[in-house]
Amino acid sequence: MNIGIIGYGYWGPNLVRNFSLEQDCTVSCIADSRAERLKIAERLYPSMKTTTRPEDILMDNAIEAVIIATPVHTHYQLARSAMERKKHVLVEKPMTMSHAEAKELVQLAQEQGITLMVDHTFLYTGAVKKMKEIIGRGDLGNIQYYDSTRINLGLFQHDINVLWDLAPHDIAILLHLIDEKPTSVQAIGVTHTNNGIENIAYLTLYYQSGMIAHCSCSWSSPVKVRTTYIGGTQKMIVYDDMEGTEKVKVYDTGFEIKTDEEKHRTLVDYRTGDIYTPKIDTKEALAEMAHDFVMAVKHEKEPISSWKVGYDVVNILESAQISIKSNGSKITLLNGLGGRA
Repeated sequence: MNIGIIGYGYWGPNLVRNFSLEQDCTVSCIADSRAERLKIAERLYPSMKTTTRPEDILMDNAIEAVIIATPVHTHYQLARSAMERKKHVLVEKPMTMSHAEAKELVQLAQEQGITLMVDHTFLYTGAVKKMKEIIGRGDLGNIQYYDSTRINLGLFQHDINVLWDLAPHDIAILLHLIDEKPTSVQAIGVTHTNNGIENIAYLTLYYQSGMIAHCSCSWSSPVKVRTTYIGGTQKMIVYDDMEGTEKVKVYDTGFEIKTDEEKHRTLVDYRTGDIYTPKIDTKEALAEMAHDFVMAVKHEKEPISSWKVGYDVVNILESAQISIKSNGSKITLLNGLGGRA
C-alpha cells in the first residue's frame, strides 16, 4: 500500500519513521508547505518524494492512503478531499473542529467504503492496554471515578484551546476503558493571552451510572504532569505516564459506606491492602497504531482507534467548548452521530 503523509512538523517525522518500518506499506511522498522542513525529510529519506503542495498527494492515483498531520483547522478539508478520491485516511487528533464536520467525514467514508481512522496513540500504549485488561476482568469492581491531570508549560496553540489540545487523550482513553458513554459535560476555562483561547481548563463528564470523570488541562504549569486516578468499588489504579517503568499501579484499597440509622449519620469503613505493579508492554505505541491502520485497510476491519472514537471525542470537545462559553453550563450529549441534544 502506497501512503502519502501531509505535514512534517511536530508529529509528522514520527509518523514517517513508523510507517517506513511497516512491512505492508510504503511511504511514497511527504508534503509540507515549509521548504525547510522538507529538507530535513530529504536528508533522512533521500528516496522519498517531497512536495510543498498537498494536492500532489491527493491527486496521485498511485497513493492509496493519506495520513494528515497538519493543524486541526485543516483536517476536515484535507480528509474530505482524500476520501472523495477513495483514499483511506488516518488523521491526527482531534479529527475535526466540529461534530458536524466529523459527521460528514464519517458518512463519506461509509459511502466510499474506505477506512477513516484517528490517531489516538495512547490507546496503543502498554499502560492503557494493561488498564483495559484489568478493568475488563472486573478487578476494580464498578468504576466510580476517573481523575486526570494533564499539564505542562506550552505549547500554546493558535487555532485550538488547551482542551482541544490535551483532553482528547483522556477522552479517548475513557471511551476505550469504560463500557459506558457520558451523558453530559461541563467545562470552565480561562485565557491569559489576548486571543481569547483558553490555556487552562477543567472538564467534567457525567455518566448515567453515577460515575464521574474530571480532567485538568493547562499550558501554564511550571512542571509536566501526566497522572490519572481510576477508582472502583474494589480496587484503584494510579497511572503516571511520566514514570519510566512503573507507569501503572493497582491499589487494593477502598471504602464501604454504612449508615447508623439510630444516629442518622453515615459511617465509612476504609480498607488498605497491597500495591501491585503489573508488567506492561514496552512496544512503541505509534508503531502499534501504524500497524493497526495498515491492517484495517488491508483486511477491511475496524481499528482500535476507529472513527467512532474520533467522532465521540470531537462531540464531547465541542460540547465542552459550548459549556465554557456558557459560564460552565451542563451540556447534554446524545449517542451515535446525533451530536448534542
